[in-house]
Amino acid sequence: MTLSRERVTPSRVRARQVDVAPAPVEVIEPPAVRGKALGESQRRTHLGIAGSRDYELYVPPGLRGGAVPLVVMLHGGMQTASDFAAGTDMNTLADHYSFVVVYPEQSREANPAGYWNWFRPEDQQAGSGEPTIIAGIVAEVMAELPIDTAAVFVAGLSAGGAMTAVMAAGYPELFAAAGVHSGVGFRAAADVTSALGAMQSGGDPDPHGTMPLIVFHGTRDSTVAAVNAERIVQAALADRPEPLRESTTVVPAQNGSRGYTRTVHLDGAGRAAVESWLVEGGGHAWFGGQPTGSYTDPAGPDASAEMVRFFLGHRGRVRPPRH
Repeated sequence: MTLSRERVTPSRVRARQVDVAPAPVEVIEPPAVRGKALGESQRRTHLGIAGSRDYELYVPPGLRGGAVPLVVMLHGGMQTASDFAAGTDMNTLADHYSFVVVYPEQSREANPAGYWNWFRPEDQQAGSGEPTIIAGIVAEVMAELPIDTAAVFVAGLSAGGAMTAVMAAGYPELFAAAGVHSGVGFRAAADVTSALGAMQSGGDPDPHGTMPLIVFHGTRDSTVAAVNAERIVQAALADRPEPLRESTTVVPAQNGSRGYTRTVHLDGAGRAAVESWLVEGGGHAWFGGQPTGSYTDPAGPDASAEMVRFFLGHRGRVRPPRH
């Protein structure tokens, strides 16, 4: 995404949060050594009715336990599939938890800077443009590998985060949960000019159904203002038929990790339906990422590990059909 004109303060973003009893943090145990993926990465090309895109497929060694989850990772602008894989270190987590990862790559012909065209109407709906291409890549992987159809997840950074919101809205029957990192809400813009405005104001995104969603954003993001996280959460809550219980936990900076405010909206079963992490002083970067990739902030918290924790907690969710 492009340069910003205004920084939104943390107090503005937190205006709608309520301090109540903290939600329990589910414990996962990430691998002790990160950045040492042992599986196989393959470079492939998808050819579909809406167009073609390259993608990278990562398969961990010794897939176990029958059908396994699939995580779809959508990179940001000025990034490639391999760069995003290196920065997020999702492949090491895939080894540890036994899931497959696919990294669709935007074509420079479709966008010279490698941004997903999340702001164009033709790329904001199922059955059209880039969403169809991404869904086609997912279908291709699912047809070849033993993927658990109830455990397909999508996440992205920046423009990839904005496209993740599009995929969550357009394909509720395909994905069990989604993760938006430093992104913009669904249909918050309709062209380049409105996209630039939405990146600073948050725009007025459309609701995108009841898919479980986890959001990460830095409070000092000068590229996509942190108010976007609030707008995305509002859109994620808009279509919820049941009341949700809100719980907020504030964690100060410690042991080399940035402080953060974690707000969880719990459903009737006590499971996180919508979860947001506002990272104090964080910029436009994937938190807890590896320095071998671009747009990463190794200081944490560990966005990759937390997204995997959130995703696996929603494995098997009953999903509505597409309307």
